[in-house]
Amino acid sequence: MESSVARLPGNIQTSLMSTSVLGLVRASHPEPAAAVTLVAGLLAVGVGHRPAGVVTVVLVVLASQLAVGWANDALDAGRDSAVGRTDKPIPAGAVSRRTVAVGAVLAALATPVLALSTNPTAAAWMTAGLVSALLYDWPLKSGPASVLPYAFSFGTLPAFVVLALPGAPAPPVWLVAAAACIGAGAHFANVLPDLADDARTGVRGLPHRIGATGSRVAAAVLLLAATGTLVLGPPGPPSGVGLAAVVTAVVVPPLSWYGGRGAARSGRRPVAAFRAVMLVALIDVVLLVTSGRVV
Repeated sequence: MESSVARLPGNIQTSLMSTSVLGLVRASHPEPAAAVTLVAGLLAVGVGHRPAGVVTVVLVVLASQLAVGWANDALDAGRDSAVGRTDKPIPAGAVSRRTVAVGAVLAALATPVLALSTNPTAAAWMTAGLVSALLYDWPLKSGPASVLPYAFSFGTLPAFVVLALPGAPAPPVWLVAAAACIGAGAHFANVLPDLADDARTGVRGLPHRIGATGSRVAAAVLLLAATGTLVLGPPGPPSGVGLAAVVTAVVVPPLSWYGGRGAARSGRRPVAAFRAVMLVALIDVVLLVTSGRVV
């Protein structure tokens, strides 16, 4: 394949390379990867990292997100092809499964190496979170424990950000708990658009076992629990802005479900529920950082 490409005219080679790069970007699950990386960067600013520390946190988290996203698409390529997921870059032929798999390995190896530039304790937590997320990709996605990697990996994210500070201070328990709730809620919301396709290919995670309605309720409850923990966990009385965040966590999920129904009727994938989780998580972190009540 490589030798055949090498003999093609230059403009065609450039076009193929551009298509592959775009395919890699799409295979990385760019929306959640960008959202999680942005949240980590904001949290790094909020806990007091210097600019170089913020950049390090962003690079480490981005590498981990790329590893998980690429591993997911490489492992799911067969199932995605079986159910006609032409929106996915590998079944659509935009990028090869091998290229995506190699990218996942390289990003996974880069994550602990970059994390070690902070301190060994922070790097250990980040590596544990990455391993947990990769275990979701295989084999835990198809079992009743599918929510656990999401909860654990999201919980290790703020732990890494805080531990990466000079002196490796212990992360607040309430912050880790809130992140774990957000991660678990994201799992239930993220699976909703794929329940039917997953059932056809033998994926039976916890959301599939409790059904669409149960997953929506679980996502909403976990999101509200996360927001409440972020509002009530830090020392001092909750602010009016924090209480407004709780109201947002109550209102946004039903609105997202309504938007998802409209998308399904028009033939588009109903991803509004997952975007709602990411939106509320981003709002929570922004409010938390601006209130100065992190560590």
